[in-house]
Formats: sequence, structure tokens, C-alpha cells
Amino acid sequence: MRWVSFSMTQPDLFGEAFEREGVAILRGFALADDMALVAAIKAVAAAAPFRHMIVPGGGRMSVAMTNAGIGWVADTKGYRYDRLDPLSGEPWPDMPSVFLDLAHRAAAVAGFDFTPDGCLINRYEPGAKMGLHQDINEGDYSAPIVSVSLGLPATFQFGGLKRSDPVEKITLHHGDVVVWGGPARKAFHGVLTLRAGHHPIGGHRYNLTFRKAL
Repeated sequence: MRWVSFSMTQPDLFGEAFEREGVAILRGFALADDMALVAAIKAVAAAAPFRHMIVPGGGRMSVAMTNAGIGWVADTKGYRYDRLDPLSGEPWPDMPSVFLDLAHRAAAVAGFDFTPDGCLINRYEPGAKMGLHQDINEGDYSAPIVSVSLGLPATFQFGGLKRSDPVEKITLHHGDVVVWGGPARKAFHGVLTLRAGHHPIGGHRYNLTFRKAL
């Protein structure tokens, strides 16, 4: 699979701008589907409830997680993808069609032909955060990552290929989608501590992260 170089500079409501080869920030791209996405999240969570995973060092993640399709799993043994939910022993719920359609369309705007096989669903409550990390457990690095923000705004950090590289901060709002791949595929990224606030879908933030896991 080949990737197409894509960069975008687009200021948000606070005048921020971001430009990086292989990265697209699609402001409001998911707004037309937001309620369908939230309904699909709730349906997935009814079958595979949100949980706070334990990392290899024994710590408990502040972000609650569940999965659709191939699931990302963390425990004291490490990080991996699994077709089965370790809590139930059953397959993770199928990927909702609204998830697949949005991920495919967003990736296409950024120049990628992408059909994900897994979606990690993160729920951030106020006080939750995600430290800088790379998405490197996937089997196909030629496929991009597609990340969808719903609910409360969050400060997204995007760095380089080394943890010590400078980090840029981007405010992501309800309906924003970020796509990264190509030379940016293994970039370090994370989310700063979520601030309390109010939003029609609730006082939290959902993040859908689509990957080609296997």
C-alpha cells in the first residue's frame, strides 16, 4: 500500500495552526454523524463495557476503554491486539457501519485507502489523560491512524519519532478528525488532562481511534 503526502494548515477557533507532512486535521468532519457515532459507542459498550486497563508496570490507566472489531488490550503481560474481550472471553463487538464509513472517508481525504479492522474507544472523564506514546502494536504501518473526537474539547499533543522531540499542542473539538500516516505514522502523541466542562453528549470526551491492527 502506498501513502500520499498530505499536509494541512487550518486555524481553529483559538487561532492555532498545525502543519506536518502525513497529518491532516479535519475540523468538524464527523459532525454530521455525531449522534449516530455516540449511539454506536453506547451499543458497543453495552456488550463490552468500558474498563480501566492495567499497564505492564501495574498502573491503572485513567482513560476508560473498550473496543470494536479487533481489540487493543493492555495488562501486566504487555500490549497487544486480541479478537476476544479478556473480561468475557467473547469476541469484541463488530465494527458499526457508521464507524467504518467515517474512517474510510476521512482517510480518503488525507490520501489513504484505508479499511480499519479495529477501533479503540476511549472515554475521558475530567482529570483523565493519555501520556505520550507511539502506536506500534499494529501489523501494518503503511495504514494510517484515524482519530475522532466527540464531546468535551481536549488538548492533543503531537511530537516526532523520538520521545524527546518537540511537541506541538492542538485543541480538538467535538467532531474533529485527525489522520496521520506515512512519515508521521509512528509519531509520539498524547492528550493533556481533560478539563471539566459541559457538552450536549455529556461531561466527558469520547475518542475513536481506528487502526489496521492485524
